[in-house]
Amino acid sequence: MRIITLEDHFATPMFQEMFRRGNVFESYLAERGGYLGYDISAELLNLGDTRVAAMNATGIDMQVVSLTMPGCEGFETETAIAMATDANDRLAEAIHAHPSRLAGFAALPTAKPATAAKELERAVTKLGFKGAMINGHVRGEFLDNQKYWVIFECAQALNVPIYLHPTIPHPDVLKAYFEGYGDLSMPAWGFAMDTCTHFLRLVFAGLFDAYPNLRMILGHLGEGLPFWIHRLNEHAQFAAKRRGLKKTPAQYLTENLVVTTSGNFFMPAFLCTLMALGADNILFSVDWPYESNRIATDWLNHLQITDQDKEKICHLNAERILHL
Repeated sequence: MRIITLEDHFATPMFQEMFRRGNVFESYLAERGGYLGYDISAELLNLGDTRVAAMNATGIDMQVVSLTMPGCEGFETETAIAMATDANDRLAEAIHAHPSRLAGFAALPTAKPATAAKELERAVTKLGFKGAMINGHVRGEFLDNQKYWVIFECAQALNVPIYLHPTIPHPDVLKAYFEGYGDLSMPAWGFAMDTCTHFLRLVFAGLFDAYPNLRMILGHLGEGLPFWIHRLNEHAQFAAKRRGLKKTPAQYLTENLVVTTSGNFFMPAFLCTLMALGADNILFSVDWPYESNRIATDWLNHLQITDQDKEKICHLNAERILHL
């Protein structure tokens, strides 16, 4: 059975130089790398031998690769533009060297939305990329601000998805919720809290009424949103009507959203997601190198679901949604 993953990351020398890590993140990478048994920072820079070897060792046929968090969203305009171009060109070279093993999501200079839309068009039409990954808020500004919607308009026109990936929570949230508890602000909790709230802001801003064919991807089993669909719909349906939305919140979450399994290999959470969204809307992923390919594929191999559903989750959904 073919296995495709689509939340797997890389870094560039430019990104590594520009991204000033704090003590909490440095400590996290060191501890996480020790637990997994390899140097995460080194693996992020590798788009060739060790990446492909780790895929071969666990039966992964293809990775759809993206620039790691915080992506270009963490940088001011001119740096973001240079970083996106550099990252996309480097990734395109790696894909050219391994065309059957690697594909790409574009990095976008979201700080300048019109330029970001043009870069998305270049990445898809010239470089063959399969969509884009946006790493959360743009230096504290959320994408429900309609100045960013030219990016979504472009994605719909190109018929490619936008993967909304976690980033370090908004500075005000960090201070209010995580001051003194920075270790909770990252993958353990803060990433999901920031990302699912961001996605809901887009829903209630009317993004999917403006672009009804736009498909968005959330990782980590939808950042927990499948668990909340009923309660969210029950208590926010009236707010949706007041805002003039054409559908219920539950409809947007089940019609415009697909999710991946990245970094959330927990059977009860998976079963909730499967029941809430259906097998057509779940795609396997790992989150390499922050997660172990072996742990992820062992979990996948032991899933007690039908062969048809497993085929969908392993590769058919990715092939359909990303036009692979």
